[in-house]
Amino acid sequence: MSAHALYVAAAYAITAVVLAGLIGWILLDQRARKRDLAELEAAGVRRRSDKAGKS
Repeated sequence: MSAHALYVAAAYAITAVVLAGLIGWILLDQRARKRDLAELEAAGVRRRSDKAGKS
């Protein structure tokens, strides 16, 4: 394997690791935000866009 091919393979590997990390971070944050929303809704706080909650 030439030096150039090794450089390209390393660049792709680093990019794949960074993208996987970002996707994982987004998914974990989404779960945390959903949990926060569920706690707020259980406490009686409603969204302003929730028309069904208004009479």
